[in-house]
Amino acid sequence: MQGKVVLVTGGAKRVGAAICRRLHAAGASIALHYRSSAQEAQALQAELQARRRGSVLSVQADLLDPDALSRLVHHTVRHFGRMDALVNNASSFFATPLGKIDEQHWNDLIGTNLKAPLLLAQAAADELRRNHGAIVNIVDIHAERPMHGHLLYSVAKAGLTALTRALAQEMAPQVRVNAVAPGVIMWPENAEWLDDEQRRKIIAHTLLKREGEPDDVARTVQFLLSNAPYITGQVIAVDGGRSINI
Repeated sequence: MQGKVVLVTGGAKRVGAAICRRLHAAGASIALHYRSSAQEAQALQAELQARRRGSVLSVQADLLDPDALSRLVHHTVRHFGRMDALVNNASSFFATPLGKIDEQHWNDLIGTNLKAPLLLAQAAADELRRNHGAIVNIVDIHAERPMHGHLLYSVAKAGLTALTRALAQEMAPQVRVNAVAPGVIMWPENAEWLDDEQRRKIIAHTLLKREGEPDDVARTVQFLLSNAPYITGQVIAVDGGRSINI
């Protein structure tokens, strides 16, 4: 990753921060996108800059604003002089049971999980083609096996999985496009509906009988960006075997 520039959406905390740390440690410069997590973004930027000055740019943007997406790519290229990879990590997640879905739910979940990755890829396409770059989308094992009560989220991640394969066709041969589908890595921040017993049941259906770590996802992202020159259009499940044992 030496000399490469990677834009990571939702990079300020949780899995996104692990991705930023891992790619930065491998030598990449990071354009760290955040929406509302300014404090976390500034802290992570300071942490990484202390290791290598001038290697991190933090950029605030609302991914539901289409104009902000092209600006995000533009700021990255203007600051670093290039852009080699895009990691679409940012995601909204909340329950949307059938009968209680409204247009705001649709705009939020489809917008962050599907529309924004598409428009970011479109905005970055010329630069990524020029540099023979790559895209990694963070999808979900529930793209293939919908999560009960989370209809729109499941649909959005299924769309992102399809987008991964479609972009791989559209952007070949210069740009590779792949996805990572996490399982039980970190419990959602708004998962009050999951009590300890429910969490134990979920882990019990994971073949490795344990939760994963954010760095499990980050290592897979790094592999797809820097060590997989003949892989495109694929989805790698990082789920401890849960997806084949639900």
